[in-house]
Amino acid sequence: MQPIRTLAFVVNDSKSGAPELAKALIALAEERGVEVRASGLYPTPPGSLRGCDACCVIGGDGTLLGVVTEAARENVPVIGVNRGSLGFLTTFSGEEARQLFPAILEGQYCLANRSLLECSTGPGQHDLALNDVLIKDEFSSRLVRLEVFADDELVTEYYCDGLIFSTPTGSTAYNLSAGGPLIHPGAEVIAMTPICPHTLSNRSIIFRHDVCLRVFHRVERSRVLVAMDGQRKQLTCENSPIEISISPKRLALVQRCDYSHFAVVRTKLKWSGGYVESPNPRS
Repeated sequence: MQPIRTLAFVVNDSKSGAPELAKALIALAEERGVEVRASGLYPTPPGSLRGCDACCVIGGDGTLLGVVTEAARENVPVIGVNRGSLGFLTTFSGEEARQLFPAILEGQYCLANRSLLECSTGPGQHDLALNDVLIKDEFSSRLVRLEVFADDELVTEYYCDGLIFSTPTGSTAYNLSAGGPLIHPGAEVIAMTPICPHTLSNRSIIFRHDVCLRVFHRVERSRVLVAMDGQRKQLTCENSPIEISISPKRLALVQRCDYSHFAVVRTKLKWSGGYVESPNPRS
């Protein structure tokens, strides 16, 4: 890969150890003649990553999600350094970042191009999501009636707490908590998972990469809330369809070349199918 010569830092100062780690990594970059731009703002303001070779995010997955839209629009790879809890997206630990940063600056890394969802809630209202798009009632205690079409073909009508439309990257987030499937991040699909559906036969559906999904809210005089990556929220107008598809843009995540998705899943989710014999088996 190309060496990094202009590097933006987005630092979540509220995370333990993040300011100190940022100071150390910035010093490493400047020692090697890298131009550094540092900020604590996320979501990242428009234009702030323009001209950068990469963006280093120090915080948790939520911090990284705040950089997604601008990084994708400017085609800037993101280096995620975890100072949060799980860290599915911020794949480097603080210790790994300190150790590997000089090599990363010289171009010794691999890129994973992750698919994004593009969501439209009305004319001129478009946004991107790396993890998921959530549709729910404006007030959290109400059920919603949502009618879903795939390329103008009716899928079904849901009476539920909401719908989650997930990328493969986001399949380990809200989608998984709602009973949705784990999906390899290299798959070009969209997962749709209902939240607490009123019909037990309603389950997740996997759609192909080029589908255009349209969702209609069928309750009069009420609105639904649409949330992108749990952060950016929009309210829809009555009878206005919500359109969701896979964006032509991608988010480039910087990873170690020996990165293993399933190793991360096993570690972060404590996922194991191994049989463990009980210490006190029944006689």
